[in-house]
Amino acid sequence: MSRGEDQVTQTVTVGEAVGRALAERGIAHVFGVVGSGNFMVTHGLVASGVRFTAARHEMGAACMADAHSRLTGRVAAVSVHQGCGLTNAMTGIGEAAKSHTPMLVVTGDSAVGQEEGNFVIDQDALVASVGAVARRIHSAATAVADAVAAYDIAVRDRTTVVLSLPVDLQAEECPASAAIDPPARVIPAAASEAGVAELARILAEAQRPVLLGGRGARHASAELRALAAQTGAVLVPSAGARGLFADEAWALDVMGGFATPGAQKLIQEADVLVAFGAALNPWTAHGGALTAQPVLVQVDDRADAFGKHRHVTVGILGDTASVASSVATRLAARGPARTGWRTPATAERIRRIRYWTENLPDERDHPGRVGPGALTAALDAMLPTERVVVPDGGNVNMYAGAFLRVPDDRGFVMPLSFQSIGLGLSNGIGAAIARPDRMTVVGTGDGSFLMGAVELDTAVREGLGMLVVVYNDDAYGAEVHLFADQPDKHAIVRFPETDIAAIARGYGCEGVTVRSLDDLGAVQEWLDGPRRRPLVVDAKVAGDPSPLMAGDLAH
Repeated sequence: MSRGEDQVTQTVTVGEAVGRALAERGIAHVFGVVGSGNFMVTHGLVASGVRFTAARHEMGAACMADAHSRLTGRVAAVSVHQGCGLTNAMTGIGEAAKSHTPMLVVTGDSAVGQEEGNFVIDQDALVASVGAVARRIHSAATAVADAVAAYDIAVRDRTTVVLSLPVDLQAEECPASAAIDPPARVIPAAASEAGVAELARILAEAQRPVLLGGRGARHASAELRALAAQTGAVLVPSAGARGLFADEAWALDVMGGFATPGAQKLIQEADVLVAFGAALNPWTAHGGALTAQPVLVQVDDRADAFGKHRHVTVGILGDTASVASSVATRLAARGPARTGWRTPATAERIRRIRYWTENLPDERDHPGRVGPGALTAALDAMLPTERVVVPDGGNVNMYAGAFLRVPDDRGFVMPLSFQSIGLGLSNGIGAAIARPDRMTVVGTGDGSFLMGAVELDTAVREGLGMLVVVYNDDAYGAEVHLFADQPDKHAIVRFPETDIAAIARGYGCEGVTVRSLDDLGAVQEWLDGPRRRPLVVDAKVAGDPSPLMAGDLAH
């Protein structure tokens, strides 16, 4: 070889270089549907060691990546074709964006300057419309830097980023060993001295304080527990952070519409509610009924969070863990921990009201139909404690979302920020892949399940021993109850009985039909076995409103 040949720089295509750079940056897993527009970049990821799961639909891929990122704390990727591939994924992307999930979507795009064609759409405008961040590869020379910047934005800003790769640029050559700068080291912001002092004063004067931990406080569990112990506070997580205080005796299970009636009453009796990293949206606030305390404080590292959904007395800008720690330290310097609400009477009260399984609602008897509350309580007792629970949307969402207990905040995924139905199964698949050490349990309705049933094929191919409970009332139940006064119009939201167990078996799953608690023996047999493929339970439930729906209708 001549000296000149020895100095020739090795090159790869832009598609391969982007895949390699994202793998080196730390992509944990890639889910996708591969077409011509994303073939090379997906291959680049896989060739660099990133595990790939082929979904059957782009929306399913986005939901799988969303759940994977939530449970692992690492960035998962979605890979889709340009145009129609991206539009198919948009509901899942919107859910991830609204949940502040650090997720990266890698998509093809039309050639630079192309204005007409089957796949031509304004991808950046589409992405922005659902709250995600649009980024793109601008040239072969900047491809690696552009890709790394997109990844870093997802991590730094806790957001969903869509990276568009024009198809003509993907085939161009670029250096195989382009330099990548290390990510910036970001130090979380502490609250101001005035903010710490004010919150310390408020909690020092509180008699019945409640500390609420949201998704933005999942890293602050220890600090919030210490602050609660110092101030005599009761702890409670939002639904998005359910499980954050699962092993804490002085904690309720969840705040919002998922809370038991007794838990809601206790929260309403608080004289101070401090929300750490929680949005105080209508679901957490239960329409405002749970945020009417005399003093309402919000702690968040995003200034636009304050008062977005509820007027607050005080807003404190800063990292939730840092603020909680600083306030606890200041109060400890003043003297011993306060009793506050931590009395024997409160302890006994919390024990009684904490879980729905011990406060089951009354359910009417319907021949050939199982009560969903009783069914879920029975399953809760049967299933292993080490689980990941994933509820879907609709009338039945609270049975899995609130009745099934969770071991910790990494044992719960709630894909309901977009209020879409049909995301549960795919999120469950992503959860099962992220946490193979735990049993994933999906609770979904018949309408929701059938929207995404194609992903049962993915679950079978992956050999996932997950449980899918379909609360089958042969209807879009939420609409039946929302328009209960117009029964003559219900034909458009009711359907003939569907054999969902047979559909599941057709995909290669185990499938059982449950019409009463006596039918749960088949579930126990599956639990006792090797569990090498999913079990789908076609639970024939009565179409009564869930406690959450009944409460909403009452309001």
